[in-house]
Amino acid sequence: MSSVEANGVSIEYEVRGEGPPVLLVMGLGGQLTDWPEELVDGFVNRGFKTIVFDNRDSGLSSETDWEAPGLPATIRSYLLRRKLKGVDYTIDDMAADAAGLLTALDIGPAHVVGISMGGMISQAMAINHPGLVVSLCSIMSNPGDRRNGMMTGRLMMKARKLQSTSRENAVEQSLETFVLIGGENFDPDSQRPLVERSVERSYRPEGMSRQTAAIAGSPDRTSGLRRLKVPTLVIHGLQDPLVKPSGGIATAKAVGGSRLLMFPDMGHDLPANRTDETIDAIIANFSRAAVPAR
Repeated sequence: MSSVEANGVSIEYEVRGEGPPVLLVMGLGGQLTDWPEELVDGFVNRGFKTIVFDNRDSGLSSETDWEAPGLPATIRSYLLRRKLKGVDYTIDDMAADAAGLLTALDIGPAHVVGISMGGMISQAMAINHPGLVVSLCSIMSNPGDRRNGMMTGRLMMKARKLQSTSRENAVEQSLETFVLIGGENFDPDSQRPLVERSVERSYRPEGMSRQTAAIAGSPDRTSGLRRLKVPTLVIHGLQDPLVKPSGGIATAKAVGGSRLLMFPDMGHDLPANRTDETIDAIIANFSRAAVPAR
């Protein structure tokens, strides 16, 4: 792994394989090491240069120092359908980070694939940096309209209790969260070593709070999505309680000519039993690109 300065922040990244570039954009609080090996290997083995990285305030990338508004204020902003005030950066800034990474590495344009918050960042990349995105895949995400893809009321009631209070309880708290938001095939026992590795590599609860605030403080991307011309695939799980399926549907409706793939046994996770289908669908979307990524 290496780091590079881009858009005024230091970004930790890893590049694997050779061929047309694929940028994988991780979600809220996630790290580049959280991508399933089977998924990354799937792209590498199919002949793609695959780039993973830590978003700002995650992993080993730059950590900011502003104090995010509390979770109650964030939830209230969603309930009132208003942008959260008092945020130091937004999804657009994180998209500029990702675009800056491609530029700094002289890797681009690229196929861009993002999950959850990473899907939002990927959408913003395609809108704000169209010359760097030749195809878009948005997974378990939403367009930011504060109507579609919201958290279920049941999960919202438990949100505060799911926050990690110390490094010592971070693993158990993460697994408890994944059980609540994952689909029917989520296995906490197999996930435990991966969570332990992530906590050991980097533990940044304040960074996750800032990323959450950045999401809540970002504008609606719907009008920008309507202007997109790149091949777009939207993937969502019908069991997702964190970003309800309406988020994927609204995203697909906004992008003309997009394709929507929904798995009945998928929650807010990447189920191992759907890995091959997911890779096939994403690569099929790559093939729709009018200009191949170099």
